Amino acid sequence: MNHDEPYAPEYLADILKSVKSIAMVGASSDPTKFSYGVLRVLHETGYEMIPVNPKEAGRKIRGLQVFRALSEIGRSVDMVEVFRGSEYLPEIAQEAVEIGATVLWAQIGVRNDEAARIAEEAGMRVVMNRCPKIELFRPFWKPRLHQEI
Repeated sequence: MNHDEPYAPEYLADILKSVKSIAMVGASSDPTKFSYGVLRVLHETGYEMIPVNPKEAGRKIRGLQVFRALSEIGRSVDMVEVFRGSEYLPEIAQEAVEIGATVLWAQIGVRNDEAARIAEEAGMRVVMNRCPKIELFRPFWKPRLHQEI
């Protein structure tokens, strides 16, 4: 898959409909951080959110236990969402493969072809440089041109 091209809306919608648990690598307890806001919205939408951040391991974010690494979660994870620099993505992709995740989703500004290759060769679906929170609500932004103003 060419991750420089726009993703088909059906591809993104299918991912967001099929996943139940999301491990967020780079989750933050700071409410001013974008990762906190995304975690909050996805959690409130009904996803099982699993924060991963070695600096906050053992603490809780929004009442959710924070893990040091993906390997420490100890239960199945459908999607790994990444709020880390692109240079960290190949290692995270390999960890996502090792825990049996089915989707690797790299946040806006995060993109790495090697990571995509690692994940796709393992049969994972991959999204780069997108935000699931934005994609989740995108259908509601489309103008309804047939309505009177």
